[in-house]
Amino acid sequence: MSSFFSLIIGTVVGLTQFRIKRLFAYSTISHVGFILLALSISSIESVQAFIFYLLQYSISNLNVFIILIAIGFSIYNYISDNKEYKELLDKNNSPIQLISQLRGYFYINPILSLSLIITIFSFVGIPPLIGFFAKQMVLSAALDKGYFFLSIIAILTSVIGAVYYLNIIKEIYFYSPQYKINSLIKDLEFKGNFYNKDKGLIKTINYKYNDLTINSVITIIISILTLIILLFIFMNKE
Repeated sequence: MSSFFSLIIGTVVGLTQFRIKRLFAYSTISHVGFILLALSISSIESVQAFIFYLLQYSISNLNVFIILIAIGFSIYNYISDNKEYKELLDKNNSPIQLISQLRGYFYINPILSLSLIITIFSFVGIPPLIGFFAKQMVLSAALDKGYFFLSIIAILTSVIGAVYYLNIIKEIYFYSPQYKINSLIKDLEFKGNFYNKDKGLIKTINYKYNDLTINSVITIIISILTLIILLFIFMNKE
């Protein structure tokens, strides 16, 4: 019953969300339905499916939130006329709060957008991403034990849940960007100095707004997690 209500509530309530982090929170409830389904079957296959689903979802969820942090950092140089965001009472809590804020982001940073779409497709369960194998393992264990009704519910909620995931992708890829370069920093230059303790100043480099990049540690983490999600099919499964 917990699995059934988690699948239904997480999917239905998620359809009404316009805040992206809250949407992912409700989608987590839906994914908990899959986890509880695997846990309730009580077989060797279901325990393996439970552990694997928990592992892959942790990786995907961590990746998507780090990507949102990186996107928030990358738009500090831009201004937007997003009225919904300006009307939020807690707009200063986080730079990315609404799905509409991602509109046209592909044209600002296509690589980060691609990492986000790969992770979202993993949530949906698109093959050959890691999320597909996790759902396959849970549904296989459920069908082997005769949980046909819950398996059908899980499949239907996955299909319905894909709607709000695909809405994020639509905002990113199929609309023109709503961001414009902040005129206050458009011509602003930042100077960086390279020093050597023996030779002193080596050289001075000037940076413009479009030279600013995401922290290398965050970049490496996103790259590793995205490659795990994307290339899991090639990993040794023996």
